[in-house]
Amino acid sequence: MILVAHYIRKIRATRGLEDNIETIARTTNQNNGAQTNNLEALFFDLDKIVEATSNFSSNNKLGEGGFGPVYKGTLEDGQEIAVKRFSKSSGQGQNEFKNEVILIAKLQHRNLVKLLGYCLQGEEKILIYEYMPNKSLDFFIFDWSKRYHIICGIARGLLYLHQDSRLRIIHRDIKASNILLDNEMNPKISDFGMAKTFGGDESEGNTKRVVGTYGYMAPEYAIDGLFSMKSDVFSFGILLLEIISGKKNRGFYHLDHSQNLIGHAWRLWKEGRLMELINPCFKDTSNLSEVLRSIHIGLLCVQEHPEDRPSMSYVVVMLGSESTLPQPKQPGFSLDKTNVAANSSPKKSESSSTNEITVTLLEPR
Repeated sequence: MILVAHYIRKIRATRGLEDNIETIARTTNQNNGAQTNNLEALFFDLDKIVEATSNFSSNNKLGEGGFGPVYKGTLEDGQEIAVKRFSKSSGQGQNEFKNEVILIAKLQHRNLVKLLGYCLQGEEKILIYEYMPNKSLDFFIFDWSKRYHIICGIARGLLYLHQDSRLRIIHRDIKASNILLDNEMNPKISDFGMAKTFGGDESEGNTKRVVGTYGYMAPEYAIDGLFSMKSDVFSFGILLLEIISGKKNRGFYHLDHSQNLIGHAWRLWKEGRLMELINPCFKDTSNLSEVLRSIHIGLLCVQEHPEDRPSMSYVVVMLGSESTLPQPKQPGFSLDKTNVAANSSPKKSESSSTNEITVTLLEPR
């Protein structure tokens, strides 16, 4: 009887999610029953999570994002986990919670953070991730070879989301703090609460409620709510320029002008002074041509019009070859920062991350 009652409780807890899963399963021709079983297999009992985190002890708190705090935990077998506990006061948490649980059953890639399970009991909404001991990308200074390894890993992860997974997925919040690093400094894309999925031939959409992080949003998305795979490409381009320069696009300051990092990079490109964009810590690298080529690719990714930006499959090819690259056109949001801020403020914001903190912030404060 106890086992039956426990099973019924799990079924009730997941009932709201199953409707969403069945919809996705129909669009991808997957077996609905098998998908639901996968969901049940990911269920964590609340008591187990409470024990792992010492009752959500403040000593185990790693950080706090837009939807609630994140804690470090240790399971009975010694496995370390990261636990995101959705705040009861978070009005947007339910949708993001469902989004991540639904997606994780279909996503497996070495450059994506792995979701181990979830808990949905009473008012508690909790997600359990693999623990990333090396925090996020914006916490480290690497030599060029390691940065290039990270750049290529992020590109492969995005290519998987856009093309190689069972669903076509647009992340919508690619930024440095959403790139976590494992023990071997391999990059893993995290935070799929804001992601959008497409089936069939769909590849773009629009919304009146913009989510994401200012400074990484593509202009057509920030201004008009239009998003596509090319929106993620734009964000990747920003991240690429940040990795190379060691500077943030948001808050970038230069004595000679008031442009952001994109505008600064474009100015240096036009004037033939790209060396000035490179972080001094690897200006003497033997792979200088690789660094300059990466800047070129970054500028192709941040072009103003989506149709001019490369696909992530082409980005991966460009990063892995020495083929001739096309010339970049005018970037989006490359003008005076004051004008950009005025033009990029969406009419409504669902859950915009206006700071540089990830929703699942796996880093101490």
